[in-house]
Amino acid sequence: MKDHMSIPSDRRTRKRLITRQGISNSATRLFYERGFDRVTVDEIAAAADVGRMTVFNHFPRKEDMFFDREEEGRELLREALRQRDPGITPVETLRMLAHRLAMEESPFVRFTSASQGFVETIEGSETLRARARAIRGELAEILAAALAEGAGRKPADPDAHLAAGLLLAMWSVALIQGHQAFRQSRNSEDAKTVFLSLVDKGTIGIHAAMAGTPYA
Repeated sequence: MKDHMSIPSDRRTRKRLITRQGISNSATRLFYERGFDRVTVDEIAAAADVGRMTVFNHFPRKEDMFFDREEEGRELLREALRQRDPGITPVETLRMLAHRLAMEESPFVRFTSASQGFVETIEGSETLRARARAIRGELAEILAAALAEGAGRKPADPDAHLAAGLLLAMWSVALIQGHQAFRQSRNSEDAKTVFLSLVDKGTIGIHAAMAGTPYA
């Protein structure tokens, strides 16, 4: 199940977000139990006690119900770069972000039985694997633009795109290995150690690769 969101004070907005979260939670439970491809939108609507069109009003695609924190993750990256200390490089800023998220047990960096359900559901669906690849590509563009903006360069800056690609590859490998470590040991701290160790090692390599640019 997804974490509860912060609830705004506006009644209409609050009601809309509660409905959206209810749909997401119902969909996630069904996806975990039966697999993403075996669950229909009508079944999700029934489980959430809403109409079919209400589901689509909140989630244009079925996979959006599974990856419902996508925009939150994007904003997390943007915000970390916007608020970084000018004396700390962008690459180092994102290494520090990984450590902070791990310490806070953020849903983006969490190695538990629940997170295993999330990973296994993705592994069992080509639709979700394809969407995960697309999200990674979209994140690469967003991260490259944020890096270039922070350095006062154009969005098409090749160095920014290289740095973004390397950073996302590092995070992907670290997360996958962290989840695999948890699958083997069932120990969250061991998995977190694997994740952070790979982030730290990868950051050293990216700093070397991006030497002479504003990003390292």
